[in-house]
Amino acid sequence: MRAPGFLVQYSVSTKSHSLDPVERLGSRALILGSMPGERSLAVRQYYANPNNHFWFIMDELFGAGPGLSYQQRLARLRSAGVALWDVLESAEREGSADAAIVAASARPNNFRAFLASHKTLRCIFFNGEAAEKWFHKLVVPDLGADVSRLLLKRLPSTSPTNARLSREAKLREWKIIKRSL
Repeated sequence: MRAPGFLVQYSVSTKSHSLDPVERLGSRALILGSMPGERSLAVRQYYANPNNHFWFIMDELFGAGPGLSYQQRLARLRSAGVALWDVLESAEREGSADAAIVAASARPNNFRAFLASHKTLRCIFFNGEAAEKWFHKLVVPDLGADVSRLLLKRLPSTSPTNARLSREAKLREWKIIKRSL
């Protein structure tokens, strides 16, 4: 029997799975998020939240902006040599916030296979701190020297929750991707 006043709380977290990578043989740069948000998962599109600055930045860098269809944007990224994916293949979380990811449930995507089939890859850019953290925690220990040939660089998160920087300030830092190709 419970003591009076004891409250049982249940988590509403659900298990999410990442989207397939956007890639082509010959990709030279890989942009990694942590895990797609609820809206992206619902429509099966990367960065589907219209308040996220990702597609604005991709428009400025590669002409892959929100004025194009989703498939056209992906084609522009591929032809520029840019691949897109997420660090986590699956995780439990409530909502879309990276901070809500249940650490014990986090499983990385298969980067060993990805890197083996993308020998031309030169750099990995992390869309924010969470993506970088998960990559170093779950992927680097498994890959070891396989990632030492790559430039690993964290960029400011394009998420609307990252209000510390303006869209234009984020763009200035994201320009390194185009320079690295």
